[in-house]
Amino acid sequence: MGWFLQRIAVVLAPVVDLVFPPRCPLCGAGLAAQDGLCSACWSDLTIPGEPCCSQCQRPFPSHVTMQNGLCAPCLAMPPQHDGIAAATLYNDASRQLVLAFKHGRKIALAPMMAKQIAARLPQSDDHWLVVPVPLHRVRLWRRGFNQSALLAREIAGIRGGELIVDALVRKKRTPSLGGLGRKARIRALTGAIGTASQWRGRLQGSCIVLVDDVLTSGATSDACVAALKRAGAKKVIVACFARVADESV
Repeated sequence: MGWFLQRIAVVLAPVVDLVFPPRCPLCGAGLAAQDGLCSACWSDLTIPGEPCCSQCQRPFPSHVTMQNGLCAPCLAMPPQHDGIAAATLYNDASRQLVLAFKHGRKIALAPMMAKQIAARLPQSDDHWLVVPVPLHRVRLWRRGFNQSALLAREIAGIRGGELIVDALVRKKRTPSLGGLGRKARIRALTGAIGTASQWRGRLQGSCIVLVDDVLTSGATSDACVAALKRAGAKKVIVACFARVADESV
């Protein structure tokens, strides 16, 4: 069935392009296809690279030459996760894409964003479970979709992982974390995230890709990782589209 739908999509693509000419979702410039940005907007995205912390991808100053080095926060408080795979560093361009995707309801951006995330994931022979950061049911009802689940579905398809969309649950509503400091975010998330009872056996001993759209202070992902590790997960990599390098944001 999947190959049939893909074939239909290929056949109908010229018609779709005729009715809805491909445009860059950031600046509106014309494109050759519906699945990306114009060259100018691509160049506005900042892709993580070396030198950076080997554990969390926090950028180091350009003059630093160490390999497999750890940043001061990871040395002071070793993270529970087993690495971060971020498609971009958070800047004006990535922020516009995230806002258009999440609040502008441009969910057609999910495949393009997921491809960028999947490209940053490490190669491994392990069988990965792909788990999105959950939304509380009230927020899910109001928004109509979980942006992390849309990205997770695409990543699972690209990398061949097993998607478990409801492995994590929000057990209580939390306030918007924007504007809160790290300690306040941790307090707000205490006891808020757990694992679904029907999946705990499946999570035992598993390798997991935890998917979110933006990684800010890491408080939400930390709560998710802690819940997955309590359920017996062997390894958890945090995958996101944009990683905020400045924890004061």
